[in-house]
Formats: sequence, C-alpha cells, structure tokens
Amino acid sequence: MTHRFHPSLLRDYDIRGTVGKTLDAADAWAVGRSFGTIIRRAGGSRVAVGYDGRLSSPMLESALVEGVAQSGVDVLRIGLGPTPMLYHAEAVCDVDGAVQVTGSHNPRDDNGFKLVLRHAPFFGADITLLGEIAAAGHWIDGAGRVDSIAMTDRYVDRLVQGFDGPACRIGWDAGNGATGSVIEKLVEHLSGEHHLLFTDIDGNFPNHHPDPSQDANLDDLRALVRDKRLDFGVAFDGDGDRIGVIDALGRVIAGDQLTGLFAQDVLQKRPGARIVADVKASQSLFDRITDLGGRPDMWKTGHSHIKSRMKQIGSPLGGETTGHIFFGDDYYGFDDGLYAAVRLIQVVGTLGRSVTALRSAMAETVITPEMRFPVADERKFAVIGDVQARLQMVGADVNMIDGARVQTDDGWWLLRASNTEAALVSRAESSDAEGLARLIEQIDAQLAQSGIVRSQNH
Repeated sequence: MTHRFHPSLLRDYDIRGTVGKTLDAADAWAVGRSFGTIIRRAGGSRVAVGYDGRLSSPMLESALVEGVAQSGVDVLRIGLGPTPMLYHAEAVCDVDGAVQVTGSHNPRDDNGFKLVLRHAPFFGADITLLGEIAAAGHWIDGAGRVDSIAMTDRYVDRLVQGFDGPACRIGWDAGNGATGSVIEKLVEHLSGEHHLLFTDIDGNFPNHHPDPSQDANLDDLRALVRDKRLDFGVAFDGDGDRIGVIDALGRVIAGDQLTGLFAQDVLQKRPGARIVADVKASQSLFDRITDLGGRPDMWKTGHSHIKSRMKQIGSPLGGETTGHIFFGDDYYGFDDGLYAAVRLIQVVGTLGRSVTALRSAMAETVITPEMRFPVADERKFAVIGDVQARLQMVGADVNMIDGARVQTDDGWWLLRASNTEAALVSRAESSDAEGLARLIEQIDAQLAQSGIVRSQNH
C-alpha cells in the first residue's frame, strides 16, 4: 500500500487541510503509519496522542492511533484538551514523540496535526520525509499497544507550580475551544476573582471564532472586562497555544507587545539573555529588548521555527506577533497560552504594576495589522525571490531570514510567503501616518513589478 497526500496538506510547520476535501481518515491513518515508522527508525517505541474540540477531531484521532499502532508503536492517548497539554505529556511521560489532532485557529471545517519528535518540533524536512514515506509505502509493520491516561489535573498542577502571583480580577474567554475544561480547573487554583466565557467545548464555535489575533473576536471579552471592571482579560485560540490579552481600558496587547512585557521580567533574572521574536514583530520590541540589556534575535515566523531557534541559542523567551509565547526559563520552551496567562499574573506582582499601566508605558507607533492577499502556492515563493533580488540590486537595507523585511528612514515593511495558505503576508510600521503611507507605497510597487495588485481591502 501507498498513500499520497493532497499537495496542500503538508505545510512547513504542521499538517493542515479541509476535512472532506483535502483531509480525511485515510490521511490521518497514513500520518500515523509514517510517523510511527519514523519513531521506529529513530529507536523509539511510544507516542502520546491528543485532540482538540473540532467536530472531526475524534474521527481523525482514531484513524491516527490505528496507523501508529500498526507501525508497532505503542500509543498513550491523553484525550480531548489543548495542544500544550499534549506538549506537556510529551515532556513528562515516557514517550518518544507526540501528535495533536488540531485545526488551531483555522476555519471550522479545517483540521490537521502538530507533531513532536523527542522534545523537538517536527517540521520542514521532517514533514517532507513523512510524505515521502507514505508515497512509497515504506512503512514498518507491527502491533503497538494502545492505552489511555488522564492528563488534565497533572497539566493544571504544572501550570500553577511555584505560582505566587497577586489576586487579580480577570476575564477568561475560551471561545468554545479546547481550553475550556482546563480553564475551569485552573482558576480554582488562583486567588482573586475570575469570570469565564464560553468554556463549553463546541466545534461549531457558536459565539465567536477562537482566534484572538482578530480584534472582533475579543468583543465579548472586552465587554466583560468593561462591565465587571476587571483588571484585564485573556482569550485563547482553538487549541490553546496562543493567547490574546486586553487591558482594563479594552486595549489589545499584541503578541509582540506581550513578549516585550515578559522580557522585562525574564531579563531581570537573566541579564543579557537572547530573546527571540518573529520577523513580523514591531521594531519597538527589538529596541525594548536592547534597552533592557537583552539581545534581540529576529527569526522566521512559525511556532516550530521559534521553538527550534530558542533551543539552538539557549533562549529563555520567544514570542510571535500572533500570540504564541514561549518560555524556556522555568518551563519547557513550547508555546502555551494558558501558561502565558499564569505568568502574566505573576509579572503583575513582580513588576508591581497593573497590566493597564504596563500597556500605557509601551511605545506608540503606527503599524498595520497583518495583511494577507491571495497568491497561488506554486507562485508565492517565486514572487518573494524576485522581490529579494530586486532589493539587493538597489542596495536596500533588507533582512531576508523570512521573506524581505526592509528598513528605511520611515520605518520598516515586510513581505513574505505564508507557510499555511496560498497567500503573501505583509506588514509595515512607522512613527507617523505619512511615513506608513510611504512604506505601503513601496510594498505596492514591489508587488506591481511582480504583476500583483494588492486589494484595497487589505
């Protein structure tokens, strides 16, 4: 037997598709067979498996488990929960890898897989190899044992290990995603006053989509914080590896701003440490890290890229603009929105200032949201290559670690290819609106030279 995945399914740092179109049970089985084979080749014998609250996740998890077991690898099922709970299981249980069935923050009918191999993210060339094994049918046969384990209480205990933060009044929005039941248990361990929204896990997402990077999805939390006069509010994406934060005034604290806030605390304990952030992050974050005595490290966008870079350079903290926050000081180095929430409470006590005061002290710039516009998968990387070549020819100040991030007197602009969809991604930041307009003109000029017109809606 062999299996060929849909060309769009195998992404750079995870496996993701639309159920019934590009992803089905046969794909999940083949992922299990191929990953199980990779585990066996590496000398391993056991894998942890979890799944999120999407309607298709139980079906995909069952097929995945069958595939892993048929490769002679034992399976430890941890059941329904957020992706960081699966990461935690991989870190503390006697396993050689892990797979989470999750569609993260994608549309309701999407789903996929996030994988870990021996405490390291499984991405890029690893995923390519997985596809090659399936296409060739080069699977190892066997009969693995399947067991189940309760992980929620152990995970919650780890989230609050050593916690001595102040009593805060907080709103929590699970967005009907996989964090719901964990949040309900977590707040029982925290002092203060806690108000919960949408903790019923429901893959229909009846209240709002679980993507806190989109401002509209924070409206319910913003109203709760305002009406109850809470200190701040936290929200999570569908699988709980990303966090969104709003202060008492309803202002969003973006992922890069949040990274800068945590850097204040981390660098007090680890002076001179290297802090990793993605190429989409505000320049004010990199400047702030430097001002605090740290060493900023700009790296590729993507949770797997950031985690790998942190391991490579021994970084205690990393962050992405989208709300993935990674702690490698007193935690495992993976992205965990719930742990980030606990650490935020802790930081309020350590720094002796409210979240609102900390937000007010942040540098104010004029920055676009992340702009995405469609470009075919087979063309998007070629377009970026052309842009990079043109910029080099004119001697532009350009960082090409992930696309092209161009520094000018007005600020900076970014153009890169998305690793999760057929699109280009762009962002720009300046000290004023006029400078921002000039930066966007430069983006449009580069796109025009590649025959692309950016929609005025983006």
